[in-house]
Amino acid sequence: MLVHVRDADGARGAEESGAKGIVVGSGLAELRSHTALPLLAYGPAPDAAAAGDAVVLTVDDPDALRDLAERCHELGLEYVVRVRDDDELGHVLEHVDPEILLLAADAAESEQEPLDRLLELLLDVPAGKLAIAELSGASREDVEELERAGVDAVLVSGDVEALVGDGVPDV
Repeated sequence: MLVHVRDADGARGAEESGAKGIVVGSGLAELRSHTALPLLAYGPAPDAAAAGDAVVLTVDDPDALRDLAERCHELGLEYVVRVRDDDELGHVLEHVDPEILLLAADAAESEQEPLDRLLELLLDVPAGKLAIAELSGASREDVEELERAGVDAVLVSGDVEALVGDGVPDV
């Protein structure tokens, strides 16, 4: 489980609750001294995320995505590409071919549940790729269902202890 935090206290709490990684929008350098967990930068450009272990890239501009992926390679920074639908996934796999994909339910149709959208996207992820599911407001049952479906990690925010219960799910 990857946990989105805002500060060092949140990172410590997530680590104590059994998180496997920390997701943060800013302040990577400050958090580095407060946790041994991997840090995933969500939002900043690769240069601003260099203190982390990986950075989330988006597909907004396909040409820029290639340039950002190349910059990550130059910095020795792993990158995770966030995809919202089948078209983005196809484009990303054809042009950038990342090792790690962040599946987001933003493109879920109005009557479609976010969990169902993520499970649908997961079906199109090729074998050998790591898949992280982004699900705000996830319940423990959601996390367990994603685990059964084959996701490698779930990005959550909020009360980690309520999600892990007696133990951290193996995602």
